[in-house]
Amino acid sequence: MAYYKHVGDVPRTRHTAFRDETGRLRYEELMGEEGFSSDSSLLYHRSVPSAIVDSQVWELPDQSTTPNHPLKPRHLRLHQLRTGDLSADPVTHRRLILGNGDVRISYVVADGVSPLYRNAIGDECVYVESGSGVVETVFGALRYREGDYVVLPRATTHRWLPAEVSRLYAIEANSHIAPPKRYLSRYGQLLEHAPYCERDLHGPVEPLLAEGSDVEVLVKHRGQGPGGIVGSRLTYAEHPFDVVGWDGCLYPYTFNIEDYMPITGKVHQPPPVHQVFEGYNFVVCNFLPRKVDYHEGSIPVPYYHSNVDSDEVMFYVGGDYEARKGSGIGIGSISLHPGGHAHGPQPSAIEASIGVEFFDEVAVMVDTFRPLELGEGGLAVEDPAYAWSWAGRTTADPS
Repeated sequence: MAYYKHVGDVPRTRHTAFRDETGRLRYEELMGEEGFSSDSSLLYHRSVPSAIVDSQVWELPDQSTTPNHPLKPRHLRLHQLRTGDLSADPVTHRRLILGNGDVRISYVVADGVSPLYRNAIGDECVYVESGSGVVETVFGALRYREGDYVVLPRATTHRWLPAEVSRLYAIEANSHIAPPKRYLSRYGQLLEHAPYCERDLHGPVEPLLAEGSDVEVLVKHRGQGPGGIVGSRLTYAEHPFDVVGWDGCLYPYTFNIEDYMPITGKVHQPPPVHQVFEGYNFVVCNFLPRKVDYHEGSIPVPYYHSNVDSDEVMFYVGGDYEARKGSGIGIGSISLHPGGHAHGPQPSAIEASIGVEFFDEVAVMVDTFRPLELGEGGLAVEDPAYAWSWAGRTTADPS
């Protein structure tokens, strides 16, 4: 995110000696993307940030996936998914719902404090379906609440501290996650036609310092495991939360969907107008309460469409999603509509939407440009009747 922030103490000139009040040298770390060729920040540590004293294997939760074959649309009931007993945490108790080589979607219901964690595969964008708390990071603390996207750049050391039970929908990329390029000026400012602006993004405001030695950090990184992902437990000589100040354009932040301004039109607007973020080979959109089409003959629900280049994943989190009425979908549901299958509203929803002036619905959509496979969590909560709902049936044709 090319939006400069300065938090805590930094030297007047970068890459120069920076000492504390006793004359002890601070240790400068550049955290940057794309090999010194994109956004970065400079962090100033009290101790050496690369000083580890041990490394062990971290056995990740099941990351295996199953192809969507034979091809069919899917309905997954996330509120039926068990993600741990009491004191489940937002990192180690995630269950994989869907994934491919570009992005993985996991879900967790948690009220316990997570271990220190770093995702070295790609950025994370975690949608807060419900709950509140704090995410402590090496850049400082972020408060989160219902409706927040918590965006964590790749390799940001952090931990989750829920203040209450939190339902978290984690979108883990193999790339970086950022506002769509069409929303940005050539210098990176959000433009007037964008549905949100910089004042809606909330980053850390002060350093977060912690003491400790022999501190363990769980790291998810590239390797020979399922999906090319493995885990390690690194033990640091000193606590990673030792940054006295930083500045730059790379840092974690929150963005709440209440601050997103839906774009509407005279007739039905296509999904790109609802886009909020993008990563490599996928996009994130949100559908929010809004006035809908005002042409006298408009049909507010979507027309049937074949997304020939993408799979569409909708997570229904609020209101009553008009196009899915009569399908069994409700709050906490996911629908997967794969490329190669024309999809759209339930037949009864089309006529019922004519003349409606307002939709009361909240949904988060991820569109991917490679096929999605089902994780073990998704398979565990599938509604087997959904694929046949457009035909008014509850089972497949036995013939």
